Amino acid sequence: MTKFLLRVWGLAKPYRLRLSLGVLTGFLAGVISPLVIGTVMFVYSAVFPTPGQSGVAQLPLQRMPEFIQNWFYAARQALEQGVHAHPWIIVALIAAIPVIMLFSGILGYLNVYLLQWVASRAVADMRVQLFRHLLDLSAGFYSTNSSGQLIARVMNDTNALLNILNNAVSVVVRDPVSLISVLAFLLWQQPRLTLITMIVLPAVMIPILVYSRKIRRSSREAQTLLAEQTQIMSEAFTGHRVVKAYGLEPIVAEQFRSAARRFVSQYMRIIRAGSIPGPLIEFFGSCGVALLLAYLIYGRQGHPNPAAFLQLIGSVFYMYRPLKNLAQLQNQVVQARAASERAFALMDTHTTVIEPVRPKKLQAAGANIQFDHVHFSYGEKIALQDINMEIKSGQLVALVGASGSGKTTLANLLLRFYDPAQGAIRIGGVNIRDVSTRDLRNQIAVVTQEIILFDDTVRRNIELGRPGATNDEIIAAARHAYAYDFIMQRPEGFDAVIGEKGVMLSGGQRQRIAIARAVVRNAPILILDEALSALDSESERIVQNALDELMKGRTTICIAHRLSTILHADLIVVLDQGRIVETGRHEELVHRGGVYQKLYELQFQS
Repeated sequence: MTKFLLRVWGLAKPYRLRLSLGVLTGFLAGVISPLVIGTVMFVYSAVFPTPGQSGVAQLPLQRMPEFIQNWFYAARQALEQGVHAHPWIIVALIAAIPVIMLFSGILGYLNVYLLQWVASRAVADMRVQLFRHLLDLSAGFYSTNSSGQLIARVMNDTNALLNILNNAVSVVVRDPVSLISVLAFLLWQQPRLTLITMIVLPAVMIPILVYSRKIRRSSREAQTLLAEQTQIMSEAFTGHRVVKAYGLEPIVAEQFRSAARRFVSQYMRIIRAGSIPGPLIEFFGSCGVALLLAYLIYGRQGHPNPAAFLQLIGSVFYMYRPLKNLAQLQNQVVQARAASERAFALMDTHTTVIEPVRPKKLQAAGANIQFDHVHFSYGEKIALQDINMEIKSGQLVALVGASGSGKTTLANLLLRFYDPAQGAIRIGGVNIRDVSTRDLRNQIAVVTQEIILFDDTVRRNIELGRPGATNDEIIAAARHAYAYDFIMQRPEGFDAVIGEKGVMLSGGQRQRIAIARAVVRNAPILILDEALSALDSESERIVQNALDELMKGRTTICIAHRLSTILHADLIVVLDQGRIVETGRHEELVHRGGVYQKLYELQFQS
């Protein structure tokens, strides 16, 4: 719990000035109200003194030190004399009461505003840090964590911290002070009776401890179910075509309803566990008062006067309000801890791709690429074994083989989405582990079968290849990618919004936008991963021409199942179960009678 509170404080620490002002205004607002009530009583007793009483006897100060009694007596006498000599004093005092209350209201507003400001900024900062941290994690992390779960952790799991930052500070500062001061006053006034009343205090702590554990368990489960709902929605929205085509709407809706019902069940457990301690505290408090009455009635000791007794009872009941607030705060802290511990766990997750402390400069232009005894596994599944290969600068190298043979894994290792378990990958003699990932990837352009476009303009989607590219460079890239004509057919031209994942474009058009993005990047190394496999014949011809333009003067690694697209490759590398089994040009491999010939015959036997 201490570690959790320290991390929460760390979120608010950059805004400690506003946090301190929020606490101070809340404290002053809480102090002013009883002062106003005391002032009203003091003024009223001065204007209308009780018959037969005067001086200190009129004030409930007999237990106070003598100098305090004398000070109040002098103030009382001065006020009584001022009433007769200067009537405007009373008018000023009366008028000051609403002014002071207005000041108290302003302080209360500032208290809420400042604490809300700090809470919202701190949680927003945490979400930004968490999102940025997730972006820096390796590709292996995303293979074991779904997007819906990650979205829920970033947005939902951090939301519980808002209540902590809003309420915890004011409650921790105000209520313990109130509780201790009232208890000290009672022990000073009526020590024996106060101790009898406080016998039940340990029992008050039992429900707080018991139900806080239940809240933590239920909160953790509720956050998991909330993430499950987010995951179902994410999959249903992104896969809406499959859902509609197969009539899966009732099934998906039932999955979501089941998760929603289980979430409500856990949420109501949290509500029950959070609401029960309050009545129990009041019940145990009344038991303490009952013990006190029994002691006074059946005991042989002297009895206090009615005023002192009422003062004791009122103070005892007053103590249970801060106790209830602290109990609710305990529940909120437990709930927030259970909700946010998954978010903090993500913050503590370290990437498996470690950035070098002193990165070397990489010059990929004109450099050879070397795979030196590379081994890699996905968990226990071996993906690559003893890969030895050198790609000359400017060559077009094709990687072919059956699905799962390791072609895409090789490209992922070159991009340093993963690091090899053994061996090294070098560009121009420099181990890519010694190069910053940003520098490495800035010199590699990628065009994949699965085109990722964003719900933005055509211009912006092309510019993402090299942020800051000029308008002329974007237009030139579109022309090289044979995309300029269909872009200009739209009324908005390059400012046309293409929808989520480019839904407003055809498959061939999306592919050409992706090629234009790679063109504007102007990287010396190009990776083509099944860039033509999902296109019809006409689109394939256009895109192939765009790719031919893109590959000029670049070292290209082409992953292909359709062998017709790589017949002119400088080198064809055949992979089988993670090993290189053949290398050569097309004609050599066809006449060799190995794995490549079988793949070729399967595609061209007709």
